[in-house]
Amino acid sequence: MIQRTLKDIQRMAGGEGLSDSFEEKSVNGVSTDSRSILPGSLFVPITGENFNGHRFAGKALSEGAEAVLWDRNEPNPPENAPVIFVDDTLVALQTLAKSYKEQLNVKIAGVTGSNGKTTTKDLLASALSSAYKVHKTKGNFNNHIGLPLTLLSMPEDTEVAVLEMGMSSRGEIEFLSNLACPDAAIITNIGESHMMELGSREGIAEAKLEIVSGLKEDGILFYFGDEPLLQERVPLMEIKTVTFGDKATNSLYPADIVQSDEGVAFTAQPGGERFMIPVLGKHNVWNALAAIAAARHLGVSDSDIKSGLSKLAMTSMRLELTKCAKGWTVINDAYNASPTSMKAAITLTEDLEGYARKILILGDMLELGENEAEFHLETGEHITKGKIDRVFTYGVLGEKIAEGAARKLSAGEVESFTDKSDLIAAVKRFARPGDLFLVKASRGMRLEEAVDALKEEKE
Repeated sequence: MIQRTLKDIQRMAGGEGLSDSFEEKSVNGVSTDSRSILPGSLFVPITGENFNGHRFAGKALSEGAEAVLWDRNEPNPPENAPVIFVDDTLVALQTLAKSYKEQLNVKIAGVTGSNGKTTTKDLLASALSSAYKVHKTKGNFNNHIGLPLTLLSMPEDTEVAVLEMGMSSRGEIEFLSNLACPDAAIITNIGESHMMELGSREGIAEAKLEIVSGLKEDGILFYFGDEPLLQERVPLMEIKTVTFGDKATNSLYPADIVQSDEGVAFTAQPGGERFMIPVLGKHNVWNALAAIAAARHLGVSDSDIKSGLSKLAMTSMRLELTKCAKGWTVINDAYNASPTSMKAAITLTEDLEGYARKILILGDMLELGENEAEFHLETGEHITKGKIDRVFTYGVLGEKIAEGAARKLSAGEVESFTDKSDLIAAVKRFARPGDLFLVKASRGMRLEEAVDALKEEKE
């Protein structure tokens, strides 16, 4: 993490007003949350529509913060404490992060996409880890606050940083890309997430392509080559590119895919090199191809890529498979959901073998715009009769999934709930040893509570 004198911090953040007596004091790390202050850190109070972090500066100092940034328009700065005055604390945080990054000899890989960006980030970080000292985005620190904090938490000897870039509207990824200046940029796919804000898949594609705005002059864009919206737009950009996808027209494509409870094995073509990823889902082969292509670009050998992928550490609630004490198995994919990712998870569940029954627990997919009901209905219709034994849905939009599923399954094989406790009670009554459960919904539905209930059942 960043370790600098306050004199350096003031210069790097574009601040002023620090008392001379504090200039040689040092800070170790940066925090925007007074509830998790690290001793010796710099506290950066962020102001939003419904909160003002300046109110907690005194608490941060009392709990070990070494210094604070302070918006010069805010009254009552802390007295007798190291305070650096800035025009805007968020802008100062971002400026500090970019200045710190530029002082390090670090390569940057940026990852965005409608689905799979967190998985791809994890896969790429693992693929690089056998050859480089790697730093990656933790959790959901992928926005205009989280990405600067990710940069500032980099150890000084980091050689490659893998940064996830999220968005909810136009211009956000452009900003993040210009802040990070990636050497390699990845677009995993174009889906339906954020349809409400961006209006169409075309709008989503244009927003994701903002990642090239900060791409280094010799940088490369890696993108899903089977997506027509990218095929149309990328060639007009006059940048170096590598494509990945199912079709043999891509720079990298898979063959001989074999799936099991332990993960997915496949051959990367051209070249015929065999890889295995310890993560479920054939759709994750595309994410792995993106990671392999980017790692190769950054100089990692295939043997080191394989070694790194074997040690994959996935962000939680992404297709986590758990064998429970009562004899059933749960796939927890409750972190987020879109029509594309939910259909892929359903297909994964249908394809897995060796289970007595296969059960889907599916909840609302949020932020899909005016066609949300149709998207949920189509998701239910995606289920294959004879491959799924029971469907439970949760939420008002989940009722549309149930309606679609009822067109494929027999009467009594689909149940819909708007009360989570009723859902969990019904699932627990139905569960038997040998069952496989898939649990998936948007994060706001908190459907991991159903996962916890299944895991907590004792023998």
